[in-house]
Amino acid sequence: MSATHDVALGMPQLPAPDYPAEVRARLEADAREVIARYPDSRSALLPLLHLVQSEEGHVSRTGVRFCAEVLELTTAEVTAVATFYTMYRRKPSGDYQVGVCTNTLCAVMGGDAIFEALQQHLGVGNNETTDDGKVTLEHIECNAACDFAPVVMVNWEFFDGQTVESAKALVDDLRAGRAVRPTRGAPLCTYKETARILAGFPDERPGAVAASGGAGPASLVGLKLAKGEAAPGRIVSPRGESEPSDAPTPPGPGQQPPETHPSSHDAPQPTAASDPSHPAGPAAEEGE
Repeated sequence: MSATHDVALGMPQLPAPDYPAEVRARLEADAREVIARYPDSRSALLPLLHLVQSEEGHVSRTGVRFCAEVLELTTAEVTAVATFYTMYRRKPSGDYQVGVCTNTLCAVMGGDAIFEALQQHLGVGNNETTDDGKVTLEHIECNAACDFAPVVMVNWEFFDGQTVESAKALVDDLRAGRAVRPTRGAPLCTYKETARILAGFPDERPGAVAASGGAGPASLVGLKLAKGEAAPGRIVSPRGESEPSDAPTPPGPGQQPPETHPSSHDAPQPTAASDPSHPAGPAAEEGE
């Protein structure tokens, strides 16, 4: 039977090829450094997958083989992990991974429109790469930056408060090789460089670590409130209603006070439902 028929019938592939000798030696030296950080070598699998991704831009069959051999695992065990996490690419991707958040808040603030517009603008679908190999587009789940919605991430760096036009300009600059600066965080680098940093190796670019910063001011409001460092927010009435006063308005002559529905925490009832003196009568036990 020919090799073509083997593939058509879903026959197992031959063992993956190994890295060239010089690449293998370099990766083995890096792998030993990573493995030494853990009491159990198996715990090093996630950073090692980032390491092989930094070599080829995705986790190839060769990368899976390498991880399995240095950790004494089966390729099935490595593949199970590599296919579980979306941060590992399973096919060649672009220099810049452009992820558009389409989770709830970003979507309603314009994320869905941005993602649709970028697909048309770049001529690619979800998880597809432009012909020049520069940009891979994907929709992603929440980036924990809802107060900056809609958010676009490039190689896991934040580009906050995007619009359709700003997102188009962003990908055009990436493809043209023009300098692009994230809204906050470290300067942008390629996807392979990002993968090596995620593997646990230092970012050696001058000033990159100092520029990484932290959360934006909107993300820290709750923390400041909890510490008493900020005044409580103003209560805003729903649209069309007047602003609430500090005290409730008393009912006018002949008017009944408005009916309220306090919770049991606000106004505990005098008796429990299981009490025989409860107005509704004692609650029956199951089966009675």
